[in-house]
Amino acid sequence: MKTGITGRRLLVLAALAAAVGSAAAARASQSAAKLDAESEKFYQVAHIIMSGDEAKIWKHLPDAESRKEFIRDFWEKRDPDPDTEANEFKMEFEARVAYANKHFKEGGLGMNTDRGRIYIFLGPPEKTEDFLNRTYSTTSRGSSMWWLYYKYGVGVQFVDERGYGAYKISQTEGNIFEAMDLYKLGQWVGPDSVFKTRVVDFGLKYDEAAKELVVLIPAKSLLLKENAEGKLEVDLAFKFYLYEGEGSKREVFTESRSYVSADVEYEKAGNIPFRFARPLPAGKDIADVIVTGREGGKGKVRKIFDLKVTRPPRP
Repeated sequence: MKTGITGRRLLVLAALAAAVGSAAAARASQSAAKLDAESEKFYQVAHIIMSGDEAKIWKHLPDAESRKEFIRDFWEKRDPDPDTEANEFKMEFEARVAYANKHFKEGGLGMNTDRGRIYIFLGPPEKTEDFLNRTYSTTSRGSSMWWLYYKYGVGVQFVDERGYGAYKISQTEGNIFEAMDLYKLGQWVGPDSVFKTRVVDFGLKYDEAAKELVVLIPAKSLLLKENAEGKLEVDLAFKFYLYEGEGSKREVFTESRSYVSADVEYEKAGNIPFRFARPLPAGKDIADVIVTGREGGKGKVRKIFDLKVTRPPRP
């Protein structure tokens, strides 16, 4: 779907700003207490892909040691293959930032330009189309270009409005917001994945009576394979990062679960609940949940949730 210049550009720019806005607020709140060198170096660049909830957590970290732990977790959550020494996501992200800063110099740092931000989030376009404006209209004096991303079903048009080589987003096609969110959280769903759909909109709730975290995954998003008993099965690994009080205290745990179905039409099952015993104290917390394939299965999906645990009624 193509959307016009003014409205769509404002929406896209707002989304780009949202990717950094909360993090910028976190930085402002920490101005009185200067960040240590490692934290400052990390934050200067990584805040681009920091989610709003991660910005909340960062804002509440009290010292350099807790920020060091956050930085380690930040990259680990996005690592597509923890079994290898290299973190391919981190390497690719740093390469994109370096490229943007080198090639999109438009009076400022390349990573802060429209083209730079899109390049960082979506990578190099699979196809480009350039158009020279020979009419020099009142709305655009320079040329325009389209960046096309077939894997996301997204196209982005940039226009050199003043003819000085400063390209701004003019219009887009496809769901650019979805593509940006997938990259921000480090989701990966590709060949040999246990997930059938690129976007897995799973849920999380807390069963206060049973004191259990319940992850709800749509059956239609899972790719089940036949096991030795002739039933359909998928093995998943769940990793939880629980932050109490928006980051003042952190807990991490990992558990595995299997789902088995004898019905070839298992996709009609709706949401499949996966339950994890975890007594939580009353209060408002943040849960960062990562789901991956286990024992040879590939793919990774991730979402961040606000959890509100109420106090039990007094007897």
